Amino acid sequence: MAASAADAAVTAHGPHGVLMLSCPDAPGIVHAVTGILLRHGCTIVQSQQFGSSTTGIFYMRVEFARVDGEAPDLDALRREIAGPAARFAMTWELTDATRRPRVVIMVSRFAHCLNDLLFRNSVGELGVDVVAVVSNHPDLGRLADGYGVPFHHVPVTAATKPDAEAALLDIVGAQRADLVVLARYMQILSPGLCAALAGRVINIHHSMLPSFTGARPYHQAHARGVKFIGATAHYVTADLDEGPIIEQELIRVDHSLSPDELAARGREAECRALARAVRWHCENRVAVTGHRTVVFG
Repeated sequence: MAASAADAAVTAHGPHGVLMLSCPDAPGIVHAVTGILLRHGCTIVQSQQFGSSTTGIFYMRVEFARVDGEAPDLDALRREIAGPAARFAMTWELTDATRRPRVVIMVSRFAHCLNDLLFRNSVGELGVDVVAVVSNHPDLGRLADGYGVPFHHVPVTAATKPDAEAALLDIVGAQRADLVVLARYMQILSPGLCAALAGRVINIHHSMLPSFTGARPYHQAHARGVKFIGATAHYVTADLDEGPIIEQELIRVDHSLSPDELAARGREAECRALARAVRWHCENRVAVTGHRTVVFG
């Protein structure tokens, strides 16, 4: 059933699908899934699984392709998987791995994460379509224009926040966006907006939170003589900066670095963590389980 290395190199770049599932652990789950794929003429390109000894939940990600190179019939597969899914009480998603997810990036005035994502995508590292950049300031319009991405300036004040969030939802809907990325967007999303986009918003922040909250966190970290700095990419929920963590990046630092140098290292960490989180989400590698995630990186 598993493809050889040579087969995988070919099929992974042709039409293929990804099945991501979680359910209470029980005998027969893998057999049921692989049997369905075999009956549909598919071979496994990549398979990862994890059974949690603490929760009793089983997780599996299977990337597959048809042996004859034709596109898998995902609708037929969904119909057949529905039976075992009900029997094993699965939460599952079957996606076309060749479809490029549509992404909206939100940003304020810090350009590093936006520039990093746009550059990585321009050289084929992310494999997404960035369909819009939305900002509450006009500063980064030229950066978006340089990559050929439409820029939307949506100012936000306390009085206009409901209208601004409605405008954002209009953009997300009009662009059929699959994901919203907060690339240092310095506004708190309302509970209503978090609910409307649940599971579809990723944020990045310095991982010293909550130790160094508020303004100038890297200066606070410098004053305390920290030895590590880093960044955390997580899903956005109504609980500020407490959503399920997707990825973290850590960098060792020492007393020789100035506050500005710490901030520069922090920007590196933010870019790396956010890019990996976006890619893993868009490749359907992340399963959310309560406040935690299982990531098949």
